[in-house]
Amino acid sequence: MHELMLDGVGFTYHVHGTGPVCLVYPGGPGFDWRYLRLPMLEEHLTTVYVEPPGSGNSGLLADGDYSIERYASFADHLARHLGESKVFLLGHSHGAFVALQTALDHPARLAGIIVYGGAAFYGRELFDQAYRNIEAWVAGRPPGDPLSEQVVQAWHDDPPEPEAHMDAFRRLLPMYFKDYASIEDRLTDWRNALAITLDPNRQEEHWDIHDRLGEIAVPTLVLVGVADFITPLNSAQELSDGIPGAELAVLPGSGHFAHLEEPDDFRNSVLGFVRRVS
Repeated sequence: MHELMLDGVGFTYHVHGTGPVCLVYPGGPGFDWRYLRLPMLEEHLTTVYVEPPGSGNSGLLADGDYSIERYASFADHLARHLGESKVFLLGHSHGAFVALQTALDHPARLAGIIVYGGAAFYGRELFDQAYRNIEAWVAGRPPGDPLSEQVVQAWHDDPPEPEAHMDAFRRLLPMYFKDYASIEDRLTDWRNALAITLDPNRQEEHWDIHDRLGEIAVPTLVLVGVADFITPLNSAQELSDGIPGAELAVLPGSGHFAHLEEPDDFRNSVLGFVRRVS
């Protein structure tokens, strides 16, 4: 584990692997970085796993300003701290929003961005869209189905305690995978390691870059699982259509966690992009 100070707050990161440098920004916001460990990439890339302020071993921001723009400035600061002329930035879910904002605000040190499970907006609209997808999923299941009831209840639960929050998230996991039943037995360690930091001072945020997608000038890969319910295929298509020259990779056997459901195809998509633009 490595640490530097940003805005008077400890900012930690972890370095694994060899090859071109790729910052890996997790989602949540506030999720512990370990859920996004990518051993299939570490064989080919120097993966720098970021623990943004408000997550893991990093500190909390006293003013509660965890805006995506501020997260992007932290990503740029880390890239400069590492001393690399160019880095790749892979962001997942909320981290994908950070990757997009970094490409807008701090493109100079970016060799390219991998927008993994992302969208051009974040806020109430994103969650409303996700719940419509839950409703569609429930409608395709038998009436009174216990799993449907579990998922709907878990979505509505929002306890302020981190472990209770993660318990609700674990109950919602069937929505995050295309075929959770087939992979569940292999996820025991991953599921047990899930953790989140909840800062009660975190300010609510509305973020929307629909009208700025055309300004993104760094090479971009948009990567999505076909069954992703929270940042779905239509959101990925919107990004790839709006960002000049963007590539779109759709993984047909995955939901929101393609690196777990299709690790080989995930690796090939990312490495193919890195090699094409390097």
